[in-house]
Amino acid sequence: MKIQKTIFYILMFLPLPVTLISLVFLPDQIPAHYGSDNQVTRWGSKYETLIFPLVIIIFGLIMVGISKYSAKQEKQGKNNEKICIVAGIFLLLIFNVMTAYFLYTDFNKVENLSTVSVDLSQLIFILLGIFMIVFGNIMPKIRMNSAMGLRTKWSMKNEMTWKKSQRFGGISFMVVGVLIILICCFTKGFACYLWSIGILILSLPIDIYYTYKVAKKY
Repeated sequence: MKIQKTIFYILMFLPLPVTLISLVFLPDQIPAHYGSDNQVTRWGSKYETLIFPLVIIIFGLIMVGISKYSAKQEKQGKNNEKICIVAGIFLLLIFNVMTAYFLYTDFNKVENLSTVSVDLSQLIFILLGIFMIVFGNIMPKIRMNSAMGLRTKWSMKNEMTWKKSQRFGGISFMVVGVLIILICCFTKGFACYLWSIGILILSLPIDIYYTYKVAKKY
């Protein structure tokens, strides 16, 4: 657990010092926003690059809070805390990759993302798909709590509905993760973003409906 927490905090704070050092070498004006056509729509100050690392730290602190809160709701052990930290590591890894990508485009003052060999949408959603497969695999191990897992008033009805809901949610997560990775193999850019988000949105009512059906039975 100590190793996982160490990795978590390294990934949580690493983007800030890296970005601070990068400020010395960045041009004064950098691409601050891209449109759906991958073209720059706004230029901004290089100091705007500090915003994302600060958001990452805030996200990390929220994950720490969730891990502690979910652990307190366990009757015994700290299983939920471990799962939350592992999930946080994967999500923070995605944010670290995004930071590296943003710094690359800033250094090179990229005006069209299509000219970059690595497509950002593909990169992010492939990593997200891998995360969903991993998290889906460990979802059945999550013990009942109100902060993490497939949580509805029906899934939290009793231990049986919780366990069955997490098992189904885990399978759902893994299937969606695989679908997102496949989408990334055949699309890129805004199309990749739309299809991936669409799959995520469509899976939510299915998961919620399952918890309702389980609660009616048990």
